Amino acid sequence: MWQKSIYIIYIGIGLSLMSACKPSVPSNFIQPGDMEDILYDYYVSQGIASIPSVSSENEEYKRDMYFLAVLKKHHVTKADFDSSLVYYYTRADRFVDIYRNVQDRLSQDALDLGASEGEVERYTAQSLTGDTANIWEGARCIMLTPYAPYNRIQFVQKADTSYHKGDRFMLAFKSNYLFQGGSKDAIVYLALKYENDSIVSKVTRFSVSGNTQLRTEDCDLKVKELMGYFYLGEGMEKNTDLKLLFLTDIQLIRFHKQEKDDSSKPATEVIKADTAKVIPDSVRKMQRHQFGVKPVSKEI
Repeated sequence: MWQKSIYIIYIGIGLSLMSACKPSVPSNFIQPGDMEDILYDYYVSQGIASIPSVSSENEEYKRDMYFLAVLKKHHVTKADFDSSLVYYYTRADRFVDIYRNVQDRLSQDALDLGASEGEVERYTAQSLTGDTANIWEGARCIMLTPYAPYNRIQFVQKADTSYHKGDRFMLAFKSNYLFQGGSKDAIVYLALKYENDSIVSKVTRFSVSGNTQLRTEDCDLKVKELMGYFYLGEGMEKNTDLKLLFLTDIQLIRFHKQEKDDSSKPATEVIKADTAKVIPDSVRKMQRHQFGVKPVSKEI
């Protein structure tokens, strides 16, 4: 009994030492909690900056102005922010944790302001009706760096009984590059495996921040599996510049094939304009609550 007690004490001491030896962030860098707050405000501000307006200011200029406003709010210089990002960049596992916390906060804010669980999953997404549905099963927000294992995110989805012959698909998302320098080179790949085991794939590159869509072609067969990946390359320059790519509002839209009507008009894919709002009401409340700005809904 005595020996067992000593053994337990040793284990407790060992765990305490391990906890004490956990590396902390040097004081000259922005601490994790503060970095999380800054990135949270950064995301909200960038969403507001992307809202169309009658102003002659271009979107890139507005993004920069909102970003500087966020830094001023937190009493941080751009030099401090850049150097801290470089520090976290070399410790990607810790940065991923911060990024996940930011996404959790954004989702919780939407819920607190009256959003449903479904709206949160479709955060700033199309509202789909009729024969269309968002079937994406993965994380709707991801972060990529040019270096393994954080440079590639793969996904595989099995079809179920809701899939029909002739279905078409669209993979859509928003990209936001946070680069100190160097070329931007990202790839999105989508492959469909049909009931006869044939595979058809689509791939596209995107090198600017904004919206990206990848659509599949017509096929009369039934899909049994979808697979693909997002990938961020190193570019031509082999340097230590900070390179981060954020992908948000990821959706995989399935369109059922529509039969021709009596007038023999061709079948089409339809997303009703009156419901295809980029920003749900609850999310607009959140943005107005955070920055006192009233966003404008934009139809797809």
